[in-house]
Amino acid sequence: MDLLLLEKTLLGLFAASIVAIVVSKLRGKKFKLPPGPIPVPIFGNWLQVGDDLNHRNLADYAKKFGEIFLLRMGQRNLVVVSSPELAKDALHTQGVEFGSRTRNVVFDIFTGKGQDMVFTVYGEHWRIFETIETTLWSIEWGIAELVNHPQVQRKLRQEIDTVLGPGVQVTEPDTLKLPYLQAVVKETLRLRMAVPLLVPHMNLNEAMLGGYDIPAESKILVNAWWLANNPENWRKPEEFRPERFLEEESKVDANGNDFRYLPFGVGRRSCPGIILALPILAITLGRLVQNFELLPPPGQSKIDTAEKGGQFSLHILKHSTIVLKPRSL
Repeated sequence: MDLLLLEKTLLGLFAASIVAIVVSKLRGKKFKLPPGPIPVPIFGNWLQVGDDLNHRNLADYAKKFGEIFLLRMGQRNLVVVSSPELAKDALHTQGVEFGSRTRNVVFDIFTGKGQDMVFTVYGEHWRIFETIETTLWSIEWGIAELVNHPQVQRKLRQEIDTVLGPGVQVTEPDTLKLPYLQAVVKETLRLRMAVPLLVPHMNLNEAMLGGYDIPAESKILVNAWWLANNPENWRKPEEFRPERFLEEESKVDANGNDFRYLPFGVGRRSCPGIILALPILAITLGRLVQNFELLPPPGQSKIDTAEKGGQFSLHILKHSTIVLKPRSL
């Protein structure tokens, strides 16, 4: 009896696979879909990608398939955007065409009832969580980069001492008078973007993007980390170099005025915490450098900045203890 049941189950799965293939072929004739890895019946690209949509993995797919590509996550479409031009089209020009929609039960199985960054419903969950957590991650990244780049520390300390004078602690109004401090914050957010994949948009009706047909109810996911780290968009993006924001990228801000740089997103689903995160980052890093010399642990020249990345966040894989050497002010 068990063997008979197993046989029927396998036949059912086979039949479902055939149906899925036929449907896929029919859809391929109807739509000019974006390119992407070949999906398998039922699961789509889940077996290739899994539920960990790592920003670096998606960047590798972009190198292979182009600035827009399609992933089939089960029976749902996930369209990944990897260029500033298409990001602007999806998030700004066609911003009205894309929005939130309720999830389905089957999809919840794969995404923890939707309470992750990629498939969450627009609401207070992502707002509260993103604002608090990402600021902490960005502070940690900023400290790590300052420890590993003592020349940046020295330059920042010199700016603070020169502009504010001895014994005057950095406050929020002071940060506006410290351009190198602002550049350090911007560069931290660029290289170590706390949320590398923007909260997705969704088209309620059939749409066009990048010359391709986008079926209704497709998730549109922007790889913001790749926009800010693609060597086609930035000079030596792998380097931590705050000077870029005082030189060739001096007009770029974190408020979404340049679609190569979207650490807080843009439009309706941008992070509301930007008004708190930027001054908190600047004050925290500024005061640390002002009052201490940030050093790696004894016996080490640098601390490990390997990433623990995923679809939700980008933070340090191994937390390190650092040395804070007080300065005589």
